[in-house]
Amino acid sequence: MERLMEIMQLHEGGKLETTLKHPILSKEDLSKVYTPGVAKVCQAIAEDQEKAYQLTTKKNTVAVISDGTAVLGLGDIGPKAAMPVMEGKAALFKQFAGVDAVPICLDTKNTEEIIAIVKALAPTFGGINLEDIASPRCFVIEERLRAELDIPVFHDDQHGTAIVVLAGLLNALKVCGKNIREVKIVINGVGAAGISISKMLLQAGAVNLIGVDREGAINRSVAYANQHWSEFAEYTNPHNVQGPLSEAIKGADVFIGVSAPNVLKVDDLRNMAKDPIVFAMANPTPEIDPLLAAPYVKVMATGRSDFPNQINNVLCFPGIFRGALDCEATDINDEMKLAAAEAISSVIDPSELSETYIIPDAFDSRVVERIRLAVAKAAVKSGVARKNLLVDVK
Repeated sequence: MERLMEIMQLHEGGKLETTLKHPILSKEDLSKVYTPGVAKVCQAIAEDQEKAYQLTTKKNTVAVISDGTAVLGLGDIGPKAAMPVMEGKAALFKQFAGVDAVPICLDTKNTEEIIAIVKALAPTFGGINLEDIASPRCFVIEERLRAELDIPVFHDDQHGTAIVVLAGLLNALKVCGKNIREVKIVINGVGAAGISISKMLLQAGAVNLIGVDREGAINRSVAYANQHWSEFAEYTNPHNVQGPLSEAIKGADVFIGVSAPNVLKVDDLRNMAKDPIVFAMANPTPEIDPLLAAPYVKVMATGRSDFPNQINNVLCFPGIFRGALDCEATDINDEMKLAAAEAISSVIDPSELSETYIIPDAFDSRVVERIRLAVAKAAVKSGVARKNLLVDVK
């Protein structure tokens, strides 16, 4: 009860406020920051639109946008109830990377309306962080906005999760002496996060990857009503495995769960390959209790902070936007995402790796800077950076 009171008090009046970079203490100050002096700045931008990055908050500001339809484990709770999460996200942007973020919750579930609203807001911001938008609508919204805007658009529930999972998996495989190209990977939960994780692991070299959902292993022998599952079946499950999770997991080296509590059983762990890796990330209750899994698993990770190896998106999104903003990127592409994952992974020296230390702590000050430089470098190399941060891109 005492903790609940502390949490409620912390949110009294919200978690954010606006501050000034330069105080306005006189009429002279007023004439510079507002009329008549500000007209000169407006004219400069009107003549050269790119000067908006230099002369406005666009250079360092991200919009955190949600429709409140897929909030944490709470589901469709609406835009007003989603606001504390978006404020929290904005607070993390500022705390970890010095990025100013504005939480915006939209009172519509209409895909075209959301796209139109975000496009209309875009001139104000240097990037768009989409958050807690239900699948499959989130795929369409992000794809359209990426194609139609000239600033980065990033759905963190998809790609942030995928980046941190890959970072942790790269190190977990080192601990187990395994190669991503040779292992069998089972991903439980083929929604927005599961599909994005799968694509990222395949881009990183994975070959034998199977997605499992309530209907069993997604395979090419079934005609799915879900278009995204049909597409998923075409580039995963090379041996066309069928059946429930208990069947698909036989001989698997890696289990990644973005699904539901307690769906993974001890018998499933017994049927995995030697030295299995389990990322059970359902929150707040994982796919299997880590204490129950401990005797059967080599490396265990969850989404919780009270167990080792927390897979937490806060490791990713501040740094990836910091790098994208600093090089004035037009997109956050696959090259930048892979670079972010490798940067997170690299924070832990190989000599420090262990079963309980495969991913850095969210408060590790090295994380954001590693990601920032890696992302900016990848942006320059892939041709989406307006500005080179004097990064060596040879």
